[in-house]
Amino acid sequence: MKISVITPNYNGERFLEETIRSVVSQKSDEVELEYIVVDGKSTDSSPEIIKKYADDISLVISEKDTGAANAINKGMEKATGDIVGWLNADDQYYPGALKRVVDVMTVNPHKALCFGHCPIVNETGDEIRIGITRFKELFFPLSSRFTIQCINYISQPAMFFRRTAFEKAGLLREDWKCAWDYDFILRLWRQGGAVWVKNPPLSIFRWHEGSLSSQYFREQFEEEWNAAVSDAGRFSLQALIHLGVRWGIVCSYTLMAARRAVKQTK
Repeated sequence: MKISVITPNYNGERFLEETIRSVVSQKSDEVELEYIVVDGKSTDSSPEIIKKYADDISLVISEKDTGAANAINKGMEKATGDIVGWLNADDQYYPGALKRVVDVMTVNPHKALCFGHCPIVNETGDEIRIGITRFKELFFPLSSRFTIQCINYISQPAMFFRRTAFEKAGLLREDWKCAWDYDFILRLWRQGGAVWVKNPPLSIFRWHEGSLSSQYFREQFEEEWNAAVSDAGRFSLQALIHLGVRWGIVCSYTLMAARRAVKQTK
């Protein structure tokens, strides 16, 4: 079973090489890997880093884009794998992650997507926000379309989907700032549901001041609620629960941002 991985990048030199290494190291006799890197005409050293790994990258798309969703869509339209995923230029896969994904999707042929554990790390690779990670993991055993409509507990770097499901679900929304991945997950879910890939983790998500989830968390959770409303209905129980979750998370993130600001002034 062939698996396609897409990495969108724009001036991501700081972590890009680590990301690329974590993908190309997954190749083995048991993993047929197609790796697509979509670079938005970076002006830093990204082109040189990508060129360094040219022999391990199946396709490089180097052209201007309108953002990460647009770049990922370009890659998905070129992907030929049975399973597809994307890994942002500051995240990483754990060793053996893609083999485990292929194994799980092989024994669950009717599932549209799979997801696994995904710790959050800081710029130096230390795990942070452990409470948030554990809270999301509480929902893994309860996974269902109802549950995913109530709260987005899936970390995108640890999410993979069948190309046949994506072809029915459609491309990522390019008119949203942050939550196009959650909207996409909800649309994928309609094509056969999801299966949980149990520990160890599949990937890490790197949180830093330049990440979308750091800069635009209010917009992110507003868009996520709108996605839930669109999928479940404005007056559904799921939308009501999601509204409470939204404001609880926004308040928590606002407090954390305030604490960081105080520390920076000391």
